[in-house]
Amino acid sequence: MRKLKILVINNYGQFCHLIRRAVRDLDMEAKIVPNTTPIEALLLEEPDGLILSGGPDMERAGLCFDYVKQIDLPILGICLGHQAIARAYGGETRTGQKGGYAAVEVEVLEEDEILRGMAPKTLVWASHADEVLTLPKDFLQLARSEICEIEAMRHPTKPIYGVQWHPEVSHTEKGEELFKNFFEVCERF
Repeated sequence: MRKLKILVINNYGQFCHLIRRAVRDLDMEAKIVPNTTPIEALLLEEPDGLILSGGPDMERAGLCFDYVKQIDLPILGICLGHQAIARAYGGETRTGQKGGYAAVEVEVLEEDEILRGMAPKTLVWASHADEVLTLPKDFLQLARSEICEIEAMRHPTKPIYGVQWHPEVSHTEKGEELFKNFFEVCERF
């Protein structure tokens, strides 16, 4: 696989730098950019894909709604990034029933290209302070847990994926595999 350039969109979450490091540790180029960066400036970077980081709240998601609707590249949303994708396409989010970071067992419902090698269940590290309540129209649900019904999803036709959990932290099983799967999508795009 060639060395890809991944832009990590900073939504002011505490794990943004860990995402960059996880991507670099997998021998890909990674650059953190503010979520207020105009689309034209993002595209001038000639990225192979975007990762929308987690963050404290939707009000600080900057231009993420525009990115997921207007940029024709593979996109992976993590935590708040997952929720921003849902909102951009008409899904609903809510305050979760269980906040704080904790280990969560996730049931993989569809082992598609992003969750390949993770079925039937995987243990992840996640926050459910906020979560996706309803899928956007035509989106596919990929994973669920006892805490949250929509742990992972994907756009029906575009390479846009969201996961509620944090693949960049060492507590998450198969986090590297999720990133590698995303890189394969980016390379084929």
